[in-house]
Formats: sequence, C-alpha cells, structure tokens
Amino acid sequence: MVGVPSDRHRLRATFDSAAHLYQQARPGYPAELYDELIRLAGLRPPARLLEIGCATGTATVPLAERGFRIICLELGPRLAATARDNLARFPAVTVTEADFDTWLAPPGEAFDLVFAATAWHWTDPATRYQRAWTLLAPGGHLAFWEASHVFAVDGDPIFDDIQRLYQEIGEGLPPGAVQPRPGELPDSRAEIEASGLFADVTVRQFDWAVSYTAAEYLSLLSTFSGHIEMAPWQRDHLYQGIQRLLAARPGGRLRRHWGAVLHIARRADR
Repeated sequence: MVGVPSDRHRLRATFDSAAHLYQQARPGYPAELYDELIRLAGLRPPARLLEIGCATGTATVPLAERGFRIICLELGPRLAATARDNLARFPAVTVTEADFDTWLAPPGEAFDLVFAATAWHWTDPATRYQRAWTLLAPGGHLAFWEASHVFAVDGDPIFDDIQRLYQEIGEGLPPGAVQPRPGELPDSRAEIEASGLFADVTVRQFDWAVSYTAAEYLSLLSTFSGHIEMAPWQRDHLYQGIQRLLAARPGGRLRRHWGAVLHIARRADR
C-alpha cells in the first residue's frame, strides 16, 4: 500500500532510539578484516570511500585512521550526530544524514570503495547493486559484511538457557533453524554475481569472541531492532531471566562468539 512503510523501513529506523548505547555496546571488527579489505580492494590513501549506514562510526574509525577520505551516510539523526562527534578528529571524514537508497552524490563524485558494515541488508534489494555500481569509479569495489552470532563447539552453554527464555516470550527459533558454527555462515556470492554488475567476487570469514557482564549484554541486546520492538513484558521477562542466569555464575559473565562474512567485488565494466 502506498505510504505504508515496509518492515525493512520500519525496523531500520529503530536503531536511532538506541544511539546512546550503540557506541559502547556494539562490537568492533577484527583488524584482520580491515587488512584483508584493503588488500583485496587495492586501496591506498587517500582513496575515496563511501560508507552506507555508519551508525556511530565503529567501522569508520579504523579506515579513517589509515588515511582514507570517507563520506558516511547515516539515516538516523541521533546516530549521525554521535558519529560526527566520534569522527571529529578526522578532517577527511564527513557524516551526512541520508538514506543510501535515495542519496545523490555530488556532481562528478566517484568512489574507490562503497562499503557497509552490518548495514547492507537494510538497503533496497531491488536497487542496491545498481546504485553501488553507479557510485563507484571504474575499477572500484563494493564491500559489505555483517556481525552475526555464531556458536563454537566449545562455546558458552548459557545460550541454551537463554534460548528457553526467548521461547517463553514467544520469540524462539523457528523449526529447523540452524545455529551456525564459526566459518560456516551463509554468504551472498551468488546474489552479487547474479546482479551482473560485479566481478572477481571474494568471500572471507572471520570470527572472534567477546566477554560480557549482564549489564553489557543487555545493552547489546537493546541495540537490536527485534529487541527494541519487543513488548515491555517480553523484554522485562527476557532481561530479568538473563540477569538471574548470570548472577548465579562465578564472575557473572558470558562469552558470545561473533562471525563476519566479508564480501568484496570489483565493479564490472559495461
């Protein structure tokens, strides 16, 4: 229906309400990921980069520190404001409050890299590859990756108990859902190749672990769209249950494993 936002539009707008938590709660990415990104894309300062959905600048800072010039697009006004504060020491980085799906680049502007860190899935699947292709200079690259929960063989068993809490509030995993192992996350190679706009598609997987106190873990959950949208009773039941589980543990901490699938593809000539 015209004028009614899709779930994608509605959910991606929820993150701005958690701007105050985002910087401290969301995980950074391994240094090896940035090293591989720069190597595979053949980037050298002062290459021109466009970031889609920078949030508070978590993925921006490591690239700005390497001397790249970056335009960051961020849909949420509070997130954009926080990103400007976090990136103020980098004069070659600008943050623009804008939607990648509709943003128009300055005349004559072309980028060596268009990238998205845990934001690509919020862009319009019908137009995102064409828009990225149009914004890239000849020989430029598209890169995107997500931060996902993965379950190591020797991972923290507390997540079985936490999953039962989700079931109690009607948010359990659907039948047949798979808990991916590190290095076994699905990738989007076929989708990139099917666009016909990119070549030399490369996929790399990275994994790491982060230890959290109860307060830190609940702050993390409070930056996820699904948790932001929960009914208050659901969130209270879940969060109180996690607090009880961790209070009963020596040290009161849990360990969550993260995985990221880095996709890099070169803009194909037409």
